[in-house]
Amino acid sequence: MAKRLSAQGALHLILEGREALDEDVEEEFSECEDHISEKSKSDSDFEEEDEIEHQLVPKQRRAKTWMSKNGEIEWSSCPRNEPPRMAANVIRMQQGPTRMAVSHVQDIKSSFDLFTPDSIQKIILDCTNLEGRRVFGERWKEMDRTHLHAYFGVFMLAGVSRSKGESTESLWDAETGREFFRATMSLENFYIISRIIRFDNQDDRPARQQRHKLAAIRTVWDKWVHRLPLFYNPGANVTIDKQLMPFRGRCPFRQSISSKPAKYGIKIWAACDATFSYAWNLQVYTGKPDGGAPEKNQGMRVVLDMTQGLSGHNITCDNFFFISYKLGQELLKRKLTMVGTIRINKLPPQLQTTKNRPSKFVYTAGTSLVSYVPKKGKNVVLMSEAQAQCKCRRPRDHK
Repeated sequence: MAKRLSAQGALHLILEGREALDEDVEEEFSECEDHISEKSKSDSDFEEEDEIEHQLVPKQRRAKTWMSKNGEIEWSSCPRNEPPRMAANVIRMQQGPTRMAVSHVQDIKSSFDLFTPDSIQKIILDCTNLEGRRVFGERWKEMDRTHLHAYFGVFMLAGVSRSKGESTESLWDAETGREFFRATMSLENFYIISRIIRFDNQDDRPARQQRHKLAAIRTVWDKWVHRLPLFYNPGANVTIDKQLMPFRGRCPFRQSISSKPAKYGIKIWAACDATFSYAWNLQVYTGKPDGGAPEKNQGMRVVLDMTQGLSGHNITCDNFFFISYKLGQELLKRKLTMVGTIRINKLPPQLQTTKNRPSKFVYTAGTSLVSYVPKKGKNVVLMSEAQAQCKCRRPRDHK
């Protein structure tokens, strides 16, 4: 896709497209519309017209149909009338910080403690001091919360000062560095803590690592991610996508993605609020199991995992997640709708070709699909679970 559409833009394109059916389909419905007179009519006239139309429509309304590649889904050129889905897209939470977050946050320090509570800080301090005694012995000076906060604060200030790519020595340099780094701790202490800091007990890690590759940070990570939904309610649109965190160190599940600026790093699935980019849920991708086959239907599994706890929202994701009709139906069972791009190899053959044809809109019960052809040889396909209503007749204006 030349440009990535936003959730609102993609949904708007699909819904507006229902009013722009292909010329062939419009001709098929023209006879259904022409017999309705433009002059005002009485209620009895409308009732008589309804009876006539009921007899005419079955013969005249011959919408085109196409079967999916697997022969399981029938797509129609006309949306099928169905009862409104009252459960979908009815959000029962108010977007923004939760009451818990508002009641506990007064300043930057309290905000940090909200996301990193005492239980997480205690695990880090206990494991770090254990590693420090193992490496330095009696020379190790016990690390407390003040040292831990100072260490984390240095990283946050480095991000605030836009020091990405700058060497650590230059940050502490008396001439080219920043004074607050030197005032917080010495460069030597920073190196020592970076060498010693741990998030688990290294002695029993090998046993845990056999069950999960993320064993080194698993406990702290799970506790931290579990707290993210407690402090913010996402809006109507939630985006699910991957994020490559730059990392070139030793890691059994480090990914290489040449299309990304960092090239190498750790891949993280993220479910974020589309308006304010709040990370509502995160999941680290640790690769395929050792000696095992790659995971099947990974995209569907990720989307279903990341949307746990959501209801009434619209989910947007790209075709990496193999957006499919089956996934859309699963989300509908959870009172969620979906909009996203779909790969053309999953479409009926009539929609895969772009030669000498305009954009096409096809439907199943409750699902809309647009094959958008912005230019020659370009086929962008969007699918939405937003309800499609057939507009074969002009609406009546009863006064």
